[in-house]
Amino acid sequence: MIGHPPPNAAATRTLADGRMIHGIADEGYGTLVDAFVTNFEERSDLGAACTVHVDGRAVVDLWGGIADGRTGAAWQRDTAAVIFSCTKGLLAICAYLLVQDGRLDLDAPIAAYWPAFAQHGKAAITVRDAMAHRAGLAALDRDLSRAEVLAWEPVIGAIEAQPPRDPPAAGHLYHALTYGWIVGEVMRRITGLMPGQLFAAKIARPLGLRTWIGVPPEARPTIAWMEVPLPDEDSDAAREASRLAEAEPSVARSLSMGGAFGFPVEDGTVTFNDPAIQAAEVPGANGISTAASLARVYASCVSTADGPLLSPSSVADALVVRSAGPQLSGLPDDGARWGTGFQLASPPSQPMLGPSSFGHAGAGGQLGFADADHRVGFAYLSNQMGGYGDGRARALTLALRDALGG
Repeated sequence: MIGHPPPNAAATRTLADGRMIHGIADEGYGTLVDAFVTNFEERSDLGAACTVHVDGRAVVDLWGGIADGRTGAAWQRDTAAVIFSCTKGLLAICAYLLVQDGRLDLDAPIAAYWPAFAQHGKAAITVRDAMAHRAGLAALDRDLSRAEVLAWEPVIGAIEAQPPRDPPAAGHLYHALTYGWIVGEVMRRITGLMPGQLFAAKIARPLGLRTWIGVPPEARPTIAWMEVPLPDEDSDAAREASRLAEAEPSVARSLSMGGAFGFPVEDGTVTFNDPAIQAAEVPGANGISTAASLARVYASCVSTADGPLLSPSSVADALVVRSAGPQLSGLPDDGARWGTGFQLASPPSQPMLGPSSFGHAGAGGQLGFADADHRVGFAYLSNQMGGYGDGRARALTLALRDALGG
């Protein structure tokens, strides 16, 4: 293990297998650096990065390991990775910005912005219902091809034709992919911009971020190659989650968009390595970012250095729990709690820093969040996807909590 570095000290380390860890850490954040190194030594990280902003300043910025296991290319500070469902948090920030602009009412029916959505019993479903995973549209009955999914409009048509599985009051069911099209289409109807374009215009370009929903060709050489998930932990909860995922057809359909692709893996490769998927807009899951940029997005929500992007009333609304407990699919309750578009502190699986934390986890271990009380922006990204029970992000956030005094 490494010692605690002095203020803004270099945190360069060489692992036993020759992989390098680079970065800086302020005094007092050595336990977080230790946890980052331990993820490589004991939790099978291949390449990864972790950045923490406090009051708009980077107090920890770490990266290292291998960005592409096929070539052995090293992970650089500007290496980006697929952030999977962390993308949902980016859409939620955009939604709150539209609320602040007076252009979106979260409690209005989706059909007020998108009239054809009202078909087949969906007229009363609100924007907030969809953002809290209560729209009843996690899986679609229509079989879709990959080309149709990447073309946007065919998915919109399928959502319009889909009756809800359950009414919002019945409970929640995680909308793994359809969330992006439902929320994204509302934004498109309001602004005329695709969600990736809206995010770029409102947030990414003004802040100079390397974060995209629909990655441009010039960024492709910097994107890490995602490795297939590690085995699930050996636990009853993991076995039950696997059993129910196989037994409940809606879970598989929600992840595959009606068979368009296997998720997270197809033919032995992580599906979202596909350049065509990365270049398209799948705004519930295909965001790509560096850890430094994702941390800055969230820091900008709660600190004055770049904003703050979100008003106190927006943050207060975002922190209200809208969905929690067992899902309608019957999947085990891992403590996940949802606000409006954001995942909230969800012990034991994603404790974040506490009651004022909001952000989103992503498949395989990715995590980005803000904490209003501590004025923190945090991001951890890896190219080694984890299995059920993966503890890498949790170890880092608990170390950060200790560094901030609990």
